[in-house]
Amino acid sequence: MKKPAARASVFTAYEKFVIAVLAFIQFTVVLDFMIMSPLGALMMPELGISPRQFGLAVSAYAFSAGASGIMAAGFADKFDRKRLLLFFYVGFMFGTLLCGIADTYEFLLAARIVTGLFGGVIGSVSLAIIADLFPLEVRGRVMGFVQTAFAASQVLGIPLGLFLSNHWGWHAPFLMIVGVGAAAGIAIAMNLRPVRGHLQARAARNPFAHLFRIVSRGRYLRGFAATMLLSTGGFMLMPFSSVYTVNNLGITLHQLPWVYLGAGLASFIAGPVLGGLSDSVGKYRMFCMGTAVGIIVVLIYCNLGVTPLPWVIVVNVALFTAITGRIIASQSLISAVPETADRGAFMSVNNSVAQLSGGVAAYLAGIIVVQNGDGPLGRYDVLGYVVGIAMAATIALMYPIHRMASQIPATKQSPD
Repeated sequence: MKKPAARASVFTAYEKFVIAVLAFIQFTVVLDFMIMSPLGALMMPELGISPRQFGLAVSAYAFSAGASGIMAAGFADKFDRKRLLLFFYVGFMFGTLLCGIADTYEFLLAARIVTGLFGGVIGSVSLAIIADLFPLEVRGRVMGFVQTAFAASQVLGIPLGLFLSNHWGWHAPFLMIVGVGAAAGIAIAMNLRPVRGHLQARAARNPFAHLFRIVSRGRYLRGFAATMLLSTGGFMLMPFSSVYTVNNLGITLHQLPWVYLGAGLASFIAGPVLGGLSDSVGKYRMFCMGTAVGIIVVLIYCNLGVTPLPWVIVVNVALFTAITGRIIASQSLISAVPETADRGAFMSVNNSVAQLSGGVAAYLAGIIVVQNGDGPLGRYDVLGYVVGIAMAATIALMYPIHRMASQIPATKQSPD
């Protein structure tokens, strides 16, 4: 197979701005979702809820995000992507504000649903913008920088969120997200140019006919199948990671931020490095390596007993580095699946598949995992085996997508 030619120029100043602002809004969206896990150790006793109820609170976001993605898919390619991004981001901020003032489990559950309805579409719009503005041969680097949002949420957001929650309660991190998210919204409104190139490629089509086209094409269905299992690992392990770390591994709530800080720093460094490597050594090869390492670390992690803090940090660093490599490579490959006229709708449906399958995974994790009182979580090793099997299956599912992406010629693109 002929290797695509390298891009002739570095990113322009505007391209760097686009990457930075998309990474920043992803930081707020990811933090809003991921903060639920470390806050679980505080929320569960304060609200008097069981692991199953907490799993439902986590998956409520995913289910509503999945539903909104399906509803938005038929219209995703009919509007300027900047306007779509602003609309859903404002709604996401409102939902997060509701989480910050929730005083009962039922209120929190409703707030998570509202947040998911808007936040779940932001990722698909962002990926569509990246695919519109950057050619495939540099998309790994772009995804690598955008993925630093996940790392930043670990390095800055989660430790700060835990600090705030330890001093002012679990509501404080949500209010913090609303505060910092306002800056991203202003930057988008003032400086992001309209993204309308897809409107010229899109043939006039009824939104429902457009949606049917997306969910009925064989090449798109292969992408959706891969995404379904890609979401399983994170959604299954994440909801109970803080409870497992505290109750099973013997890490205190005051030590917990160091675990997330270490993993986040590793991901922050690994994101751009692995993004560049995925462009040079091959995205599918990078995905396979990340998956193999991830499976090994998951099986080790889920079978640990009481463990010293340094070793817990090492294991989490290895796990998050492997996950970062998988995410960068898989998102780059999947972004090559849709045609230009279908890109927004495909990304919306694909995001819905990820959220819905992740919601099911989070709820199933709540069924698999058991806890007696405030004691250690039981059957976490079983959870690890299920996640390992799902991760292994994605290697086979991603191969046809890799073959599809390899047929796309290198192109030169620049922002509208």
